[in-house]
Amino acid sequence: MKQHMVQQVLKSSLIIALFAVSSLAAQDIQQLPLGSTLPLGDVQMEDISGRNLSLNEVKGDNGLLVIFSCNTCPWVVKWEDRYPVVQELAEANDIGMILLNPNEDYRDKGDGMQDMILYAEKAGYTLPYVLDKNHRVADAFGASRTPHVYLFDAKDRLVYVGAIDDNANSAAEVEDFYIKDAIEQLSAGQAITRASTKSIGCTIKRLSN
Repeated sequence: MKQHMVQQVLKSSLIIALFAVSSLAAQDIQQLPLGSTLPLGDVQMEDISGRNLSLNEVKGDNGLLVIFSCNTCPWVVKWEDRYPVVQELAEANDIGMILLNPNEDYRDKGDGMQDMILYAEKAGYTLPYVLDKNHRVADAFGASRTPHVYLFDAKDRLVYVGAIDDNANSAAEVEDFYIKDAIEQLSAGQAITRASTKSIGCTIKRLSN
């Protein structure tokens, strides 16, 4: 009986310790505040094209749209039909757009570079899709989920962060197309009326998770 109680105590202590480590890791990832300057703009990341790209190389004269995405999240699949619409809008307003895959713990579970190449071909991507090694950029941004959207203006200031729109399940039933509104207001020189929304999706598969 005494041995059993000791084992239970040790087991409980281990669970508490693991939870504490997990909590500390989560606390280390802080959401990039609105108005912040684009971090790690010069970091080179491998693209599905075989080139290395940085955020600074992708951004347009009027800004940069960054979406943390992946191959394995059903929420990405739900919103993926919005990607071409957003890309067209970004290009029309001289805003660069890039997808980053931060799922380092899933590189051998469908989110490796070869998986990304095949996935992008199947999905018809015509924009940069890069591997965020060791989720370095995601950590700097404070990104927590896929998809997670960040829009920066011409001066590299964060002006919108959050979700793509208010209806992952149906593009036809979207009432508030958050990122579309943000891009249009930014390009018109207007204040962005909804600069922050809740990011909904799969948690980024960080190595510590």
